[in-house]
Amino acid sequence: MNYDNEFDPGLSRRDILKGSMAVAGAAAATSFPFSNAFAAGFPDRNLKVYVPTREGGGADRLLRSITGVWKNKLGVNFEPSFFPGAAGRVGYEKYMGLAKDDMYELLFGNMGPEVLNWVVKKPTFDLSTFQYFAQVDSDPGIIFVSRRSKFKTIDDLVAEGKKRTLNVGVSRLAHPATLGALALGKHTGAKFNPIPLSGGKNTRAGVATGEMDFGALPSGGIVNRAKSFKVLLMFSHKNPLPGRSENAPTMNDHFKTNMPSLIAGSRAFGIKKSAKAKHPDRFKKLDDTLKTVFTDPAFKKAYAKTKSPWEFVGYRSAAQAKEYADNIARIGAEFKELLSGKKS
Repeated sequence: MNYDNEFDPGLSRRDILKGSMAVAGAAAATSFPFSNAFAAGFPDRNLKVYVPTREGGGADRLLRSITGVWKNKLGVNFEPSFFPGAAGRVGYEKYMGLAKDDMYELLFGNMGPEVLNWVVKKPTFDLSTFQYFAQVDSDPGIIFVSRRSKFKTIDDLVAEGKKRTLNVGVSRLAHPATLGALALGKHTGAKFNPIPLSGGKNTRAGVATGEMDFGALPSGGIVNRAKSFKVLLMFSHKNPLPGRSENAPTMNDHFKTNMPSLIAGSRAFGIKKSAKAKHPDRFKKLDDTLKTVFTDPAFKKAYAKTKSPWEFVGYRSAAQAKEYADNIARIGAEFKELLSGKKS
């Protein structure tokens, strides 16, 4: 299989003029479209955001930097609720079970690991009733070690993995970075045992203390801690941060593979499809105002406080988010036995 491509996407006037609208005046209807009039009062209360992970992590910081600017464009606040557990399942199932389809309740998830979660085990809800509508970042997965580690290069690590099984700390088992580590082991013959440590912070701690031989995470949280950690390998077609990662090699270049770019940080806003179907005008207002956040200087200033690389952030459309989700699901199905902990 070829993986060369990156995974980076109302009412008619006649209806308006019918009935009481016609009585009220065709000229008014023509100059002020009905859908815009209906959306004018939205939102008139705060928006709730379900986050399927713990508070205080990378998703939380990114969400707050976005909504801190987005709220000024909508005139209401955002109220995040965090639902860690079961590698994201708890948050999605809470959202799909409790959220109303009125566009006042959104989900903010990490597409890569959460889509892979559904590949490993189907959710309790119908996946066809949910959609991501805006991807907001794109951070590749990596292999990294503590600065105190004896592994100075990826070749050192692979050589040791051929002698003994190495423990690799991961934030979730079903995760693009985990998939990369397992695929590396499969390709080289090294033995890696992934251990989910529930989030990036815990994963970094496991590697820093030496409890884990190495870790696999998105790159952003590691290049920001260059004094403590060293990037050994990137699961992307090109290294997007050569200067901040000591020019770490990519898997394809170093091992002559044809692996996909395993984007490990791919956060996105999601909604129930029924909400969009019932309120297309409200959806458009949310989507249109969200786009403007990424060109607002206030957002760049707020995002800088997260200390994450600016190169990864950016608005990607519902079509692009769907393309990413479909691709990662396809790749996950191909490596399902690895994500399930089964030997191939």
